[in-house]
Amino acid sequence: MSTGRLHQPFYRNGPSHRDGADVSFQDIRKLFNFRSITIGKWVTKEEQQIAANLFFDALYDLQTILNVNESVLSLNGSLSLAFGSGGQKHSSAHYDSQKRQLALAKNAGAGALAHEWFHAFDHYIAPRMYENVPSTAFASQAWLDNTKLSPHPLNKKLDDYFTLLFLDDNGRPNDFFVRSVEADRALKMYYYSRPQEMAARAFEATVQDNVIKNSFLVSGTKKSTEARLGIYPRDTLRAALESVLMLYFYQLGAAVSHKNN
Repeated sequence: MSTGRLHQPFYRNGPSHRDGADVSFQDIRKLFNFRSITIGKWVTKEEQQIAANLFFDALYDLQTILNVNESVLSLNGSLSLAFGSGGQKHSSAHYDSQKRQLALAKNAGAGALAHEWFHAFDHYIAPRMYENVPSTAFASQAWLDNTKLSPHPLNKKLDDYFTLLFLDDNGRPNDFFVRSVEADRALKMYYYSRPQEMAARAFEATVQDNVIKNSFLVSGTKKSTEARLGIYPRDTLRAALESVLMLYFYQLGAAVSHKNN
């Protein structure tokens, strides 16, 4: 009997999406229209089945939380998934902006799906949100660089979200930004205060605070070592960010559904 993390139970309380039936990664690719799904050669058939069920539930839980349809999660068919393949050394999960691929490690990627998905979204939305950005751009970084916003009500909402994410009411770096910088200084690195990392952690917090819980989708924004470091939004800021972001995705989902009908 394997004792890898993949074989341990993951808590979730969301609605039943597959009524106990097994699904495949091929099912996931078709239903969400992911560009491709790559499975590592060291992933056994048993592990592949466990992972497919976990991914399926987590993706549909995220879809329910955000009030969007499947095409939003696959970023209009542009996003690829990888499991046990395509990751980076010392990293449990990774978003490759060149390949537009979200990769989770076999036994260590659990709980990172929401974080990495927001990296993919942040990258995908950048050229649709800001003018004349390079293909490598992330919207959160473009905001910090004062890039010119493309006029659209949804773009304005996400731009306002980034303002709330980084600045206080007086236009100065907020407590979340300051704590992220302090964590980097203590660890002698530039990681936690990168705009795309702050944005992904704020998204994680919003997903984990939802009444729908799924520890394969997200975990660690409240009681982990990182949470104790103070690198997740807290208290009133956390609640305010959640309110703005949930409204943004609800309106994005409605706009996409209207366009597709």
